[in-house]
Amino acid sequence: MSTATHISEEQYLGSTFEPDAEYVDGEIRTRPIGTYSHADWQMAIATWFLQHAKEWSIRSIPVQCTRVRAGRYRVPDVAVLDRANPKEEVVTVAPLVVFEVLSPDDTVQELYEKLDDYAAMGIPQIWVADPKTGVFKHYLDSCLKPASRFTFSERGIEFSIREIASLLQN
Repeated sequence: MSTATHISEEQYLGSTFEPDAEYVDGEIRTRPIGTYSHADWQMAIATWFLQHAKEWSIRSIPVQCTRVRAGRYRVPDVAVLDRANPKEEVVTVAPLVVFEVLSPDDTVQELYEKLDDYAAMGIPQIWVADPKTGVFKHYLDSCLKPASRFTFSERGIEFSIREIASLLQN
């Protein structure tokens, strides 16, 4: 559940928040405190893409502040960036892929608002992982659809989602 505090965009960008916070139209929204399973899944996803970074010409970054549009900053659990794009302290070029890992305190309304922001930014691959069930869902056409394969044909990337789960430290 989010806690709201109102500050300017400049104040947000010049501040550090514990836990992490997002900025939505003047409002600071704290992110749910992660659990072990949340962190484990987040690390497994980031590691999977990191292992293929050179092959796919990508960067895999966990918890990266991303400016999705004017006045809105989101912090995806994992962002996969095109290596051809410049490194940015705050991402402004749409990532290739973002993953959100569900936390027990996430609400459906807040999740869909965040996923819609990612889609509006032009992020081509938007995924949600549920640590409780191990199910991955692909966000496409404003809907979450369970998927067992990750396919990004424009980049020649395809693999079974189970391969990510094999990296869990349980």
